[in-house]
Amino acid sequence: MKKEIKFSLVFRDMWQSAGKYVPRVDQLLKAAPAIIEMGCFARVETNGGGFEQVNLLFGENPNRAVRDWTKPFNDAGIQTHMLDRALNGLRMSPVPADVRKLFYKVKKAQGTDITRTFCGLNDIRNIAPSIVYAKEAGMISQAALSITHSPIHTVEYYTNMALELINLGADEICIKDMAGIGRPVSLGKIVGNIKAAHPDVIVQYHSHAGPGLNMASILEVCEAGCDYIDVGMEPLSWGTGHADLISVQAMLKDAGFQVPEINMEAYMRLRALIQEFMDDFLGLYISPKNRLMNSLLIGPGLPGGMMGSLMADLDANLESINKYKAKHNLPFMTQDQLLIKLFDEVAYVWPRVGYPPLVTPFSQYVKNLAMMNVIAMEKGKERWGMIADDIWDMILGKAGQLPGTLAPEIIEKAEREGRKFFVGDPQDNYPDDLDKYRKLMKENKWDVGQDDEELFEYAMHPAQYVAYKSGKAKEDFLADVEKKKKEKDKDPLEDAKPKTLTVQVDGQAYKVTVAYGEIDLPSSPTAAPLVDGVGKDVVSPLEGKFFLTKNAQEHALQVGDKVKEGDVLCYVEAMKTYNAIRAEFGGTVTAVCYNSGDAVSEDDVLMKIG
Repeated sequence: MKKEIKFSLVFRDMWQSAGKYVPRVDQLLKAAPAIIEMGCFARVETNGGGFEQVNLLFGENPNRAVRDWTKPFNDAGIQTHMLDRALNGLRMSPVPADVRKLFYKVKKAQGTDITRTFCGLNDIRNIAPSIVYAKEAGMISQAALSITHSPIHTVEYYTNMALELINLGADEICIKDMAGIGRPVSLGKIVGNIKAAHPDVIVQYHSHAGPGLNMASILEVCEAGCDYIDVGMEPLSWGTGHADLISVQAMLKDAGFQVPEINMEAYMRLRALIQEFMDDFLGLYISPKNRLMNSLLIGPGLPGGMMGSLMADLDANLESINKYKAKHNLPFMTQDQLLIKLFDEVAYVWPRVGYPPLVTPFSQYVKNLAMMNVIAMEKGKERWGMIADDIWDMILGKAGQLPGTLAPEIIEKAEREGRKFFVGDPQDNYPDDLDKYRKLMKENKWDVGQDDEELFEYAMHPAQYVAYKSGKAKEDFLADVEKKKKEKDKDPLEDAKPKTLTVQVDGQAYKVTVAYGEIDLPSSPTAAPLVDGVGKDVVSPLEGKFFLTKNAQEHALQVGDKVKEGDVLCYVEAMKTYNAIRAEFGGTVTAVCYNSGDAVSEDDVLMKIG
């Protein structure tokens, strides 16, 4: 009989690989007993990644969610683990060192045992402090290799990275095959090399099923000495998710490994609960296409964990493209056509921005760049017109060292815009911040919380935390659910009815009603400008949410403020990235047309400058 292989249920990632959200805390607590009673899990992924942001979007307290959700597993002796993004902590952008350090203290106090730390660039300088912070907090430090497939990312590359992380104090290594495009034999060699050098270091394998390689990969890494395998379960396994527990268990048992038995009665109970949660509201945010395997994913290498949100993003971007096509009497694009164009553009963009491993946040950055390029080109514009500041930070080296070299066209654009490349320690770019947030909480009369957990949450997710505290997040979430339900139940002829669009005439934005096909429109008054006021319009280049600032360091512009050409005026958050809207001309702000957190459409007037 071969060695024992243990299983970890990646419950958090199962949901976020399928759609936009994870279950609410009351739903999580309904699921916990069945997970425990299945009797086959040594570990459960309870939180991390976008988990906290999702709770804030619900209008729920993420700290309560983590404490309540981890407790049943702590009591049952099942280890809990979470995903963190090293320099980026639990968000898409870099985090000051004092916030990172508090992060581990808070998560340990809340009941999380293991932190799986990865850097989207595989820059060990970003992972090293997290190893120290996690161990100081009493957590197990599991350092991850972000697996991708390129001329740079070889077996030797990953072996050396793992050995260096172990020398820095990592307790365990995760082979994080986030897109499922790791080649099985190569992955087996990486695990074998780690085990040959450090036979007692635990290795855990995480992969996604989408491209269809991961069952072979699971068998190869187990033959090479892997200790834990991450699995999913129906109805959220396969597709953009993970290999199914039952299939993995059967395969490994046949190969002679010792594997735990599954309490199938509890399995079926949990399966029914997952379906119940999907029927409640979560399924509204899960594209049916995310259930499909797709070998096309091998080409772009986009991770399974991103595909859930990607399919939701496609809908909004497709609408934006087709609005343009409607105005210019061009044939509409289908979602499949947009998806193929996006995949082709990712393949174009990725090597030109230095082959960052396609994992959060850099998978989103590369995808967003590709999406913005596709949208621009479909509208008759050139590539690279919209690059968010966080993406520039990646390109310029502020987030870490890129594995490859930048294309000349990217370097020329950076130099043309006066942007400076950075070669130092990325953490140096993000000074300590906790005192500022502590002061703001005191001014707002907000409690810093048990173990400073509310302070941590505010400092980690400032914009989302403010929306949660004000009640706006919950209000927006409930409204969005109702909108999704109506869309699901609407008459198929609904799309043929008149629609309201925003158009510009001689530089002035108007709302007009249009219809597709031969439909009589009701008479309506002459279109009126959207915004009164003197000055030139600052319009949104894309659809998303409007924010005046993205952190506590920034000053929110008000009517009467002076601005210069190039100044950041506000942000439109789309596809998990804050896109800075900069002044194309100087002057005085005469109107701010939206409140922070409001949804905006492309070409909506955000401000006026006179």
